[in-house]
Amino acid sequence: MGIFTSMNIASTGLTAQRLRMDVISNNIANANTTRTTDGEPFRRRRVVLRPRNDLPEYKTRFLPQALWRGIGEGVRVIKIEEDRSPLRLVYDPTHPDSIKSGPLKGYVQYPNVNIVEEMVDMISASRAYEANVTIVQNSTQMFMKGLEIGR
Repeated sequence: MGIFTSMNIASTGLTAQRLRMDVISNNIANANTTRTTDGEPFRRRRVVLRPRNDLPEYKTRFLPQALWRGIGEGVRVIKIEEDRSPLRLVYDPTHPDSIKSGPLKGYVQYPNVNIVEEMVDMISASRAYEANVTIVQNSTQMFMKGLEIGR
């Protein structure tokens, strides 16, 4: 393992968890948005993460195998996807966005955002972010101790 491998891995986690917290915050902020710019109710979004365990062909061709360690380690964001679960229906015929005709007449389609679920996800992302910060801090302390030993 290289000197900065632990920091590189933690930095990918910091970036991914920060994006995850931003998406969760957006979900919470739009929990009652019945009409977006495209005219539809807001749909919950979630971040899809994947381990970075791939070695692109250009790295394997130009780098010696001894340097492959640390390359491709960590996590990356694959995509931000919409949750296609059913929207929440609330009967409110006075609402301007209520359905005007059909079997659901008088119902309003609210986003499929569950505040409790979002708060649990936010706590999880926050804890993961804190763990990555701790890794960076501990790695820095180990590097400094190593420099002190070398004096």
